[in-house]
Amino acid sequence: MPQPSAELTVAILVMPGVIALDFSIPAHILGSAGGYRVIVCSETTGLAAGITATHPLAALADADIVVVPGFDDPEIPLPAEYTDALRLSADRGARLVAICTGTFALAAAGILTGRDATTHWQYLGLLRELHPQVNVVENRLFVEDGKILTSAGGGAAIDACLHVIRSDLGAAAAYEAGKGVVAAPARGGEERQYVDVLTPPRSDLSATRAWVMENIAEPITVRLMAENANLPRRTFIRHFETETGLPPMRWVVLQRVLSARRLLETSDWSVERIATATGFGSAASFRSVFRREVGSTPSAYRNRPAQRP
Repeated sequence: MPQPSAELTVAILVMPGVIALDFSIPAHILGSAGGYRVIVCSETTGLAAGITATHPLAALADADIVVVPGFDDPEIPLPAEYTDALRLSADRGARLVAICTGTFALAAAGILTGRDATTHWQYLGLLRELHPQVNVVENRLFVEDGKILTSAGGGAAIDACLHVIRSDLGAAAAYEAGKGVVAAPARGGEERQYVDVLTPPRSDLSATRAWVMENIAEPITVRLMAENANLPRRTFIRHFETETGLPPMRWVVLQRVLSARRLLETSDWSVERIATATGFGSAASFRSVFRREVGSTPSAYRNRPAQRP
C-alpha cells in the first residue's frame, strides 16, 4: 500500500490533571510510527512531569487527528476553551481519539450525543450518570463510531493507537509499531478490557492463540484449538469468548484477514498464493471473505492509496 505523500498532524490535547501514562502512549507510538507530525496543545500551566505544551489550543484547527488523553476527576466540568476547541475539531471533520477518561471531554463537548463510546471499566457508571445521551459500550478495548474512537486506559490505548496506524498507514506499519512496543498489533476493539476474576488459571488461552498464528496457513477448527488448549470443546469456547469477546472461529477469520492485508501491502504475491498462505484455501473464498470484512477486493486494496481521516 502506498504511503501518504504528506505527514498527518496529530494534536495531543492536554487537559488539566492529565494522566501522564495516557499522554505518553500516543505520544510515543504515533510519534515513532512515521507518517505523523505530533504536537502537544494546552493552555494549562503546571502539566504533569515531563509534559510540555508545544502549541496553544488554536493549533487544533490544523490537526488531522486530535488525541485526548485521560485526566483526573472527570466529574469536574472542564474549562470551556477545551470543550469549544474539541467541538470545532469535530465540526470540521477531524478524527478524534479519546483515551480512558478523555471520553468524558468528548461527551462534555456534546460530540458523543447518540454515539457509541467506551472508557475504562471503572468509569462506565459515571459516564452513564453524567452523560446519559451517550450510548455507553461495556467491556471493550475501544469503540469506533465514524471518525470518533474512544478507548479504555493503559493497554487499550496501545491497541487504539495501533488501530489508527493500521487505518492510516496499513497493517504492515501497525505490525512494526506493535513490535516496537512489544504489543500484539492484532487486537481489535471487540476484545474485552478484563476477564472474570473467578476464571481458573488454566483458561489463559494466549498460547493457543499464538499456536493459531504460527499455523495460520493450515486448516484450523474449534476442535483442534480445544485440543491444543487441552480443554473440552464447550469449555474451550466459553473460556475463549470470555478472554477475547469473540467466538473462536470469528477470531481466526479476523487474524487471517489481517495477515492477508500485511501480505498485500508488503509483497507482490498473487491473490492465490496469499489465499493459501493465510489459510483461506481458494482464491474465491479469500476474495469473498476479504470483501465482506474490508469492503474491497484484495486487488483493489493493494492498489489503493493509504487511507486518510
